[in-house]
Amino acid sequence: MALEHAILVSLSELSGSGYELARRFDKSIGFFWSATHQQIYRTLTRMDGADWITGEAVAQDGRPDKKVYSVAAAGRAELDRWIAAPTDPSQLREELAVKIRGAANGDIDALKVEVARHRDVHATRLDVYRLIEKQDFPDPAALTGTALHQYLVLRGGIRVEEGFTEWCTEVLEKL
Repeated sequence: MALEHAILVSLSELSGSGYELARRFDKSIGFFWSATHQQIYRTLTRMDGADWITGEAVAQDGRPDKKVYSVAAAGRAELDRWIAAPTDPSQLREELAVKIRGAANGDIDALKVEVARHRDVHATRLDVYRLIEKQDFPDPAALTGTALHQYLVLRGGIRVEEGFTEWCTEVLEKL
């Protein structure tokens, strides 16, 4: 997937400025597809040049105008093409797993500290996801359309973080 597709998805949900998109990446899309603010702005420029998006200048009091982007017809066609195209399943690439596999060759106590740190990071992320679920999706059975799709991705994130947290706990118990 290219950053362009993540931006198209975000803009198809709600038009926004580069700054607003960057904030969305910080709070939601960035949980599974990260990008720096600079990458987002560069990509918006490319997408505008390819006619995938349109930008409209919006005046602001006491500040420079901002450009609010929305998906153009060519961008909708690209998003439709991309969503329909097959996607290869991603392969787990986890450095911590390689460290655990090589544990016989290293300092087990130091490794346990590192596994505990990873567990705590994933547990914290899990808490954030569960809070988002509680606040933004109080009645999952009533969801349809975009809200349902957002909820399903969030549920995937919850399941991944639950699994990783449980795995780290198991590793610590066994070591």
